Amino acid sequence: MQKFPLFLAAVLVSTGVMAQPKALKDAYKDFFPVGVAVAPRNLTGPEAELIVKQFNSITPENAMKMGPIHPEPDRYAWEAPDAIVAFAQQHGMKVRGHTLCWHNQTPKWFFTDEAGKQVSREVLLERLKQHITDVVGRYKGRIYAWDVVNEAVPDTGTGIYRQSKFYEIIGEDYIEKAFEYAHAADPAAKLFYNDYNTESSGKREKIFKLLQKLKEKNVPVHGVGLQGHWSVYEPSEAALQESVSRFASLGLAVQITELDVSVHAKEHGRREKTAADKTELTPEILARQAAQYEMLFRTFRKNRGVITGVTFWNVSDKTTWLDNFPVRGRKDYPLLFDEKLQPKEFFPKIVDF
Repeated sequence: MQKFPLFLAAVLVSTGVMAQPKALKDAYKDFFPVGVAVAPRNLTGPEAELIVKQFNSITPENAMKMGPIHPEPDRYAWEAPDAIVAFAQQHGMKVRGHTLCWHNQTPKWFFTDEAGKQVSREVLLERLKQHITDVVGRYKGRIYAWDVVNEAVPDTGTGIYRQSKFYEIIGEDYIEKAFEYAHAADPAAKLFYNDYNTESSGKREKIFKLLQKLKEKNVPVHGVGLQGHWSVYEPSEAALQESVSRFASLGLAVQITELDVSVHAKEHGRREKTAADKTELTPEILARQAAQYEMLFRTFRKNRGVITGVTFWNVSDKTTWLDNFPVRGRKDYPLLFDEKLQPKEFFPKIVDF
């Protein structure tokens, strides 16, 4: 198909003959905030322009996780998270904090004493309380929602609780303590439990039981985050709707917290790339991705009022955490914006409905 010269395309857009699609934040302004996970490197240049144009909420991808923000007992690394929060305030955007308690990316010092021995329940609780109080307190009034506890439920087995160091040393009540500490530090913030594979029936029910126990104890948990690390092959519309409805039945808000749609079948174990691993985005796979994104946003709109936020995990296909994960050397294309920061051809179907 013949392309318009750039100057002519600009004239057509300016006169309304060739209208640009709505921005995500404008299309969904009456539904929910639309956010994106960022690093400080995203806050300048063309990526920053895209973020400001398309989104009205941001989440630090890594800068607020326990290891990066609190690398040593008496030292916090505030520079990166401060920059992200300042960028949001400058542009009138909401901020979701991620994450206050997670078994991954927790510094080793958290669990050991000066001699390298494992600390007691009391010591670990005090460290957790101090960490949450310091981090939430610093951003009080500037972060509207927090992922308080992340991925505390295992994928396999019958047990509700992942056998993490937090669970091993403190016990199952580390989860409720984390929520209580966060609520005390900022009573106005919305507090979320966040996890992946929430559309798997077995894991869904374990997460449901965990949240049900917290609610019965009047723990200040306000919502559940469905991470949304999905693919062109999953989840089904029925499975997604079941998860949203199931968690909403507890009186919890639901947010899609880490949305991307991988062009590859989902895998969770790291491995090396093989000859069978294709890295190009074919028309067939792009069509599958289009259909999946259309289904997802249709379901999100259907659950207006229950789903209170949708956050993409990374800005564009230029750089995504799925590059080289779980397969080393394999490229992925999971987002709505391509490697050149342009909306994919199916983008209008997401914003025009």
